[in-house]
Amino acid sequence: MLKAENLHKSYGGLAVLKGIHVEIQKGEVVSIVGASGAGKSTLLHILGTLDEPDSGELTINQHKISDLGKTKLSQFRNKEIGFVFQFHNLLPEFTALENVCIPAFIKKDNEAKINAKRLLDRLGLHKRLDHKPSELSGGEQQRVSVARALINNPSIVFADEPTGNLDSQNTDQLHNLFLELREELSQTFVIVTHNMEFAEMADRTLEIKDGMVVS
Repeated sequence: MLKAENLHKSYGGLAVLKGIHVEIQKGEVVSIVGASGAGKSTLLHILGTLDEPDSGELTINQHKISDLGKTKLSQFRNKEIGFVFQFHNLLPEFTALENVCIPAFIKKDNEAKINAKRLLDRLGLHKRLDHKPSELSGGEQQRVSVARALINNPSIVFADEPTGNLDSQNTDQLHNLFLELREELSQTFVIVTHNMEFAEMADRTLEIKDGMVVS
């Protein structure tokens, strides 16, 4: 599914990633842990094609990312990759249904609303379709962002501290949801987390220290 070889990344002369090697198989749930500043989010953004490494190679679904131009990379990202962020990144002026549909509209999917309603129903939000983010709880907003990440049936979903702003009940619900989606859809997840309980529920945990995978 994904292979990263010898990834290096520096910012302002400071080396953040120092030769990362990662392989991820279809249907795996992989957690990435480490202290603040270890390079977890930088690695996630590079694996998710939101940022470029200074050197090294990234291949996703047999596509060598460095060979894709800007337009093709944007199209590839929208089709093959889903993202869940700590702060949801929902558009406040749009409803839950409209927020979920946006990536599918970009792809010009004529069944966007049908698929979005199906996902929101699966996530227990069938009564919240027409509510805007300000009218939803934190847990509901995060479930909307998960539905948005899944709308284009991506090959892999990246999540950056997805439970960072949730209480323990909503955290448990989101953890269980990821594992259920892995079982039902063979969905692949790569998740940066400080929550060690969740990290231990993943199939594998990568520990990052000083820009390197140490375990």
